[in-house]
Amino acid sequence: MKQKIFLSSVQKEFAQEREALHRHLLTDPVLHLFFEPILFEKLPANGAQPMEVYLKEVTQAEVYLILIGKEYGFETQAGISPTELEYNLAQKEQVFSLAFIKNDTEAERHPKEQTLFRKIQNSLSYKRFSTTNELLSEVTKALVVILQQKGILRSTDFDSEVNSKATLNAIDEDKVNNFISLARYKRGFPLREGTALPKVLSHLNFLSETQLTNSGILAFGQNPQQFFPTAVVKCAHFHGLRVAKPIPDHRVIKGDVFTQVDEAVDFILSKIAVSVGIRSQSNQAPLQYEIPRAVIAEAIVNAVAHRDYQSKGSVQLMLFADRVEISNPGGLPPELTLDKLRTDHASYPKNPHLAEAMYQAGYIERFGTGTGEILHLCKENGLLEPIFNLEEGFKVTIWRPIATTGQATDQVTDQVTDQVTDQVNELIKRLILITDQAYSRQELMNILQLKHNPNFRDNYLNPAMEEGFIEMTIPDKPNSTNQKYRLTQKGQLLKTKLE
Repeated sequence: MKQKIFLSSVQKEFAQEREALHRHLLTDPVLHLFFEPILFEKLPANGAQPMEVYLKEVTQAEVYLILIGKEYGFETQAGISPTELEYNLAQKEQVFSLAFIKNDTEAERHPKEQTLFRKIQNSLSYKRFSTTNELLSEVTKALVVILQQKGILRSTDFDSEVNSKATLNAIDEDKVNNFISLARYKRGFPLREGTALPKVLSHLNFLSETQLTNSGILAFGQNPQQFFPTAVVKCAHFHGLRVAKPIPDHRVIKGDVFTQVDEAVDFILSKIAVSVGIRSQSNQAPLQYEIPRAVIAEAIVNAVAHRDYQSKGSVQLMLFADRVEISNPGGLPPELTLDKLRTDHASYPKNPHLAEAMYQAGYIERFGTGTGEILHLCKENGLLEPIFNLEEGFKVTIWRPIATTGQATDQVTDQVTDQVTDQVNELIKRLILITDQAYSRQELMNILQLKHNPNFRDNYLNPAMEEGFIEMTIPDKPNSTNQKYRLTQKGQLLKTKLE
């Protein structure tokens, strides 16, 4: 039996799109087998009041599909349009709902239509479109997902799909062994370092018989971008409140997903303010970033683990004077809405095998708790509540402390920019302030909450040593496993001055 799809919108504004959708659902080789479109204007006359007819059809539909543009349409005596009445009833009756927003309509959008759009933003996962062909494509994707979730259509998703171009030679065995070591420590992973590569990959569902899957390459590939050029994190730092040149620092982070997360988190930590407290309760001085590391890491891990890797877009990370924006190509699964993200919810990972590997390595703490943890930690640290939106893929905006004061303007940030010292010098100061005894490189990274070794070596440790502030405890054996680092007399003098 076919599932009824009720098409809801202002009829006059979307006459072309409604007709195209109706025709598409009736003629598409796959969709016409499973769906039956319902358009009010094509229903046979039956003598009933129009409102009774279309509301009855909403309650009998399996899928409710709404189009939002600039017009609000005809209003009843109560001042509510038929489209909004249909939407309200669909939500009340819990009819599975899809929303599609036409681009370039914000500026001219009727105030009531804008209010309806805001209501939809917090209740439904939605997609945007500019042309009728784009709308048909997005609707087709959404309906195919529905059929897959119900088990009507069966297909292999990107996560589990075999990559015919890759062999086991594409995998870096050192990365696999490092993962095993970490996963054994974090989650009690059952396999040991040195286990045969096929066995490890099979255990993680990264191998189908003898062939490597896409997620296996993303997790442990020597060069994942050889196969997936857009599987990168693009980072940019702006001193003001908008995207504007010159850009003080920007980079494209490549490598496997673990490397991307580590380097992207360290990128943000190196740019935001940090305070080093007094050693009153422990031997180690407490260190606190203006945004908790866990907040930044959670948002970046979510973006990397749950993005749409078939998209031509990339994960983007932008740091402004008042906020951090982290976005990824993709969106929410149909089961989730922006409202549900703020409460306890089940997990619906876009790439379940990749997400499981990141969980085993401790990058994901518990499935389904990421956004809740971000909200909780921001509130606990006195930061404004983060914003989640679906304007382009999925984006989270994390506010910096200056946003709380309401003083962040381009004029203010211009003044701040004048006061910013050289970035490398700032990172050297951080290293000097936390070095109160001889530490190994890993101990120093742990104190600074950093994970990416090359970043720490190139931007913190080596510059500090070159400037004569830090020295090795075993200088004649630089690669010794017992090597530690301590302040020189010059470094101690600077530390005293900084304190």
